[in-house]
Amino acid sequence: MQQQYPFKEIESQTQAYWEANQTFAASETSDKPKYYCLSMFPYPSGRLHMGHVRNYTIGDVLSRFHKMKGFNVMQPMGWDAFGLPAENAAIKNNTAPAKWTYENIEHMKTQLKQLGLGVDWNREIATCKPEYYKWEQWLFTELFKKGLIYKKTSTVNWDPVDGTVLANEQVIDGRGWRSGALVEKRDIPQYFMKITAYAEELLNDLDKLDGWPEQVKTMQRNWIGKSYGCEVEFPIVGQEGNLKVYTTRPDTLMGATYVAVAAEHALATLAAQSNPKLADFIAECKRGSVAEADVATAEKKGMDTGLFVTHPLNGKQLPVWVANYVLASYGEGAVMAVPAHDERDFEFANKYNLPIKAVIMPASQTSTLTQNLSLPMTEHGVLFNSGEFNGLSFEQSFDTISSALNTKNLGKKRTQFRLRDWGISRQRYWGCPIPIIHCEKCGEVPVPADQLPVVLPENVVMDGVGSPIKKDPHFYETTCPTCSGKATRETDTLDTFFESSWYFARYASFDADKMCDERANYWLPVDQYVGGIEHAILHLLYARFFNKLMRDVGLIKNDEPFTNLLTQGMVLKDGSKMSKSKGNTVDPQALIDTYGADTARLFMMFAAPPEQSLEWADSGVEGANRFLRRLWKAVYDHVSLGEIAAYAAGDLNTELKAIRLQLHSTIEKVADDYSRRHSFNTAISSVMELMNALAKIEATDALTRSVRQEVLQNVALLLSPIVPHICQALWTELNPTSHILDATWPIADKAAMVQDEVELVLQVNGKLRGSMVVSKQMPKEAIEQLAITQACITKFLVDGQTVRKIIVVPNKLVNVVIG
Repeated sequence: MQQQYPFKEIESQTQAYWEANQTFAASETSDKPKYYCLSMFPYPSGRLHMGHVRNYTIGDVLSRFHKMKGFNVMQPMGWDAFGLPAENAAIKNNTAPAKWTYENIEHMKTQLKQLGLGVDWNREIATCKPEYYKWEQWLFTELFKKGLIYKKTSTVNWDPVDGTVLANEQVIDGRGWRSGALVEKRDIPQYFMKITAYAEELLNDLDKLDGWPEQVKTMQRNWIGKSYGCEVEFPIVGQEGNLKVYTTRPDTLMGATYVAVAAEHALATLAAQSNPKLADFIAECKRGSVAEADVATAEKKGMDTGLFVTHPLNGKQLPVWVANYVLASYGEGAVMAVPAHDERDFEFANKYNLPIKAVIMPASQTSTLTQNLSLPMTEHGVLFNSGEFNGLSFEQSFDTISSALNTKNLGKKRTQFRLRDWGISRQRYWGCPIPIIHCEKCGEVPVPADQLPVVLPENVVMDGVGSPIKKDPHFYETTCPTCSGKATRETDTLDTFFESSWYFARYASFDADKMCDERANYWLPVDQYVGGIEHAILHLLYARFFNKLMRDVGLIKNDEPFTNLLTQGMVLKDGSKMSKSKGNTVDPQALIDTYGADTARLFMMFAAPPEQSLEWADSGVEGANRFLRRLWKAVYDHVSLGEIAAYAAGDLNTELKAIRLQLHSTIEKVADDYSRRHSFNTAISSVMELMNALAKIEATDALTRSVRQEVLQNVALLLSPIVPHICQALWTELNPTSHILDATWPIADKAAMVQDEVELVLQVNGKLRGSMVVSKQMPKEAIEQLAITQACITKFLVDGQTVRKIIVVPNKLVNVVIG
């Protein structure tokens, strides 16, 4: 054994051993309980960052721990490989997105292997490969036939220079993030998935997810947003038809003073035909963002259409305004405005001098509210100024007003979800082609299963203007599978969330000639999922949705994809998230090259509990490395005295009993830290304390050395999920005839944890003066006699002071009362 800790040599040898022996290859043929541990797969950006190191180390610690605990473990890895960054990098570097992506995958795979992850690389997937996306194309066609995927016109952000649709976050101050062009709102036909058909189940099944953080479940509940309200219809003055709105506050209906419609609403279009100023205003609105968050914070702007509607209950005429705070995509694209009881309506009414009519007062109030409110009253209360509905509470008025509307055929109760159907079309190149053929005669025809996959051409030139496949007749010219006539392929690609919504199931059936086979039912659901809180809504919601879709087409049996979810915190430096723009990143590769993967892993697990943010500290890295060097030296000093078996039996002195008590208490605590609490930092801390205690034992007789052997080999086992390379090497030195990978998780020796001695606190007149160690079996009288002979007590028995009384609290303290 080398005297100095040779981390580079150890880590390369250990990783080579794992690869040669297929140590982490998972198999479905096992009589052990299964444990499927999955960390959210990375986007192949080219280099690992510290967030990756933390995320994948957490998953690896849990996987290795469960493997030692006797589980049949699968921990796979793959690449979320489609997406916009590859297109941008391709334009910048004058290359094809595929080439850039595949090169990045190879580099990052090498880095992940250097990190020492116990991954089954046989199951590796890349979502940009046709053998992967073929199956989501197949699912698309099945759902299209069932009506769960449909096409409709939708409003998008359009960059006229780049000729592409932009995501909301790519619109900066009304301009395209890359071209700087003024963004337009355009209505284009797109494909949608009917996630709303599953809204109720997605909401209700959150109650089954006991292993998920409450915060994540709350975020999903709010996003799905079930609300109970009322549909209200306002007859349009001077023409046929009604303006329909949805409100969760029918109690405020008698306070409506105007109605507001989105710029895209049919009434707005109608009014603009004879009003050029209104047409200009609508065009301006259409240039704004279509993001709900942006609309909420933008300055409220509006214009009167000159049209009126009739209030359904009091018959008054209300003006119709176009307002930029009304979203065409939400509800009916129109709202009844009650300025006295809604913040947005209040701000808008004040700006444009529209009437404000209060109709709700707090239940505790005796006199009615004044009409000149300084702030809107948005809480529930009692109705006034509302005719026949005066004096009703929120609940009473909800029912009564709904009934009154129903009687007039101008409204009814309705349950609504905030959740919208998922628009999955993207006007981009680097994504999965949508498997639809457009035929003039047959319409929209799904590509037959035997013609899948529709392969995305990879050898393309990116010029930054539009998608290459939209300009490539070799791709889009085809024949109709139904009538054999001339037809064209769909040139939009799927939202990249599509790929990440089912990958967890593909790992289980990675080489199957169908989307998933019976192996998926063996492995699913995932027992432990690890990833960032930023994925709490979209990715996790879509994955839950896809799981239910795959269940309903007969592929899998489980209702939910992930039993337990751990959301790890960010890695910070100087108090803020590491990012290239801030110049505060730390390259994991440099850390691994300087100190080794085990040091990187130990620091990441020791610096903070996994769900909290971790503050980077160079001193912490050095401290982690120092501990590993100390551990190496402890084993080196021990084995240099020759081989010895671990302690099995024999009378031990107090010192050795104490270290065995600490060892077996640590075994018990660390197991709980790993499995139940996921508190890896306290697990490491306990082992460090144990090593500090061991260092104080200096004797080298056979009995002492056997206890030291017992401690060191257990430390190697306890730390091996976190620092697997050094622990494998140390185990080989301590037990040359066995392998750590064959060892199981240690079981605490209950006998060693029984204390036959106890430390008693000594008090004089209730004040702490010292302590003494006695046998647990010592009689009360003997404890009293021994206590009054202790130096810390006798020094108070002077100047005529004598013992009046002795109080013994068993196993805790002795209080000597003197006077």
